[in-house]
Amino acid sequence: MEWLNDNAQAISAVASVCTLFVWIFYAQLLYNGYVRQRRPRIIINRGKGIGTEALCLVSNMSSEAIYIQHLEAILHTRQGSYSLDVVEYQQQGDEQEEDSYRTHQGPLASGDYLHIQSFGNIVSQVKQHWKLEDDLLHGHNIQLEIRVIAIYGSEDMPMGASRNFNLDLNASPNHQLIPASVDTHRLNTRSQRKRVLKWAKEIETHKAR
Repeated sequence: MEWLNDNAQAISAVASVCTLFVWIFYAQLLYNGYVRQRRPRIIINRGKGIGTEALCLVSNMSSEAIYIQHLEAILHTRQGSYSLDVVEYQQQGDEQEEDSYRTHQGPLASGDYLHIQSFGNIVSQVKQHWKLEDDLLHGHNIQLEIRVIAIYGSEDMPMGASRNFNLDLNASPNHQLIPASVDTHRLNTRSQRKRVLKWAKEIETHKAR
C-alpha cells in the first residue's frame, strides 16, 4: 500500500493512457465497420445456368442505390480486344429491345439485381458489331470481360466493377463459360475511379462519332 501511495500519480497516468488506447481501438473498429458498410459493392455473376446460355446478372450489394451509366462487354482475343456498350447497342434496336434497354440503365436499389441478357447474346452482339469471323471466336485463350460503370450516392467520381470469364466455344455447353476469378473486381479507390472515368469518357467519345 505504501508503494501504491508513493506511485499513485504514475499509476493513474499509465491507466489513463491504457484507457485512451482502448477507446482508440474501439473507435477504429467502429470506423472500419462504418467504412465497410458504406463501401459500394457490385457483383457480376451467372444465373439460370453455367454455360453461354446463362444470364449475366448484376447485383447491387451496396447499402445505398447506385445509378448504372454503362454496361460494357469486352472480348479479349489474340488479335486484340473488342468492346461494346451493351446498353447503347440495345438502344439502337427495336421497340422491344428499347424496353429492355431502359431497365438496364438507371437506378438499381440496394439488394436488387438485373440481368442484362445471356452471355451468348452478348458475345453475338460484339461479334456482329465488329464483324468478327467465327474462327476467331472458336480460338483459344479468349476472355469475355463485363464492366459496370455506376454512380454511388452523392459521390462525383464514378465507381466500377469488372469480371472476366474464360470463353471456350469448342467445349461442351456447360463448360463454355468459366469465371476467371472467384469474385468481382471492385474499382473503388481514387486511382481506380480515375480509370473508370476514363472508360466512361471513351464510351461517350465512341458514341459521339
